[in-house]
Amino acid sequence: MSVLRVALGNVRFPTSRDESIQIVQEAMVEAARGGASIICFPECVVPGYRIGNEAEAPHQMWLQNAWAAIDALAAELNIWVILGTERIAENGLRITARVTNSNGIPEGFQDKVQLDPSEETTYVPGETRRLFQIGDIKFGIVICHEGWRYPETVRWAAMNGAHIVFHPHVEIIGETQTLPLKFADPENSFHEKAALCRAAENTCYFATVNCALKSGTSTTSALIDPEGNLLVHHTYGKEGVLIGDIDSEKATGLLAERFKPPVSGH
Repeated sequence: MSVLRVALGNVRFPTSRDESIQIVQEAMVEAARGGASIICFPECVVPGYRIGNEAEAPHQMWLQNAWAAIDALAAELNIWVILGTERIAENGLRITARVTNSNGIPEGFQDKVQLDPSEETTYVPGETRRLFQIGDIKFGIVICHEGWRYPETVRWAAMNGAHIVFHPHVEIIGETQTLPLKFADPENSFHEKAALCRAAENTCYFATVNCALKSGTSTTSALIDPEGNLLVHHTYGKEGVLIGDIDSEKATGLLAERFKPPVSGH
């Protein structure tokens, strides 16, 4: 059995790309003080999710310097970081999650493979999925739209041994929605209900991470156990770091492993 303390950065949305680094570093310090071994941030918190806002144009040198500053602090704090960011690939700009280990060494990227239709004029999709490992615990990453709408992405991670799947995202309140009163509120959108399903249908932990937006959010950051039970969640729209523990013994992946894809179709 391995117990891992995870932190979810329910941070404010940055007003500039330089502020985004400050926001991430402040949350990393708070997570380390809380005893977390790893912290996950929302989608594209660095330099800021650019759909629907006037984010500065992508700049490779700026990204490299931002990542280096975060890596250095990860080593100082002895904490892993899953950073919602973007990267410039040969074929265009990608939404990605960049993983840094507790020695400040980059472990690699998980690009967003399933883009939301609204993102397709700004970003290009990734092409591969992968797992990461911290001690005895394996984890996968699915980003926003693909975790909500494509459960196969989470199942792939669980079938390949992931004990927990992290889900960095950005979700705002819709024009016809009201602020939720509780997690998975029946009157809220489907999103948090889907998060509960992602854990239960795969017998793995699911950690979903949103920003704290002044305009209001229809989802919040939460940690869900392998039975689909809500363990902890953050106050809607409030900035902070959510901390919870996972137990690898409970994340059996049983239901994911029992999946039998059809041999042939008609």
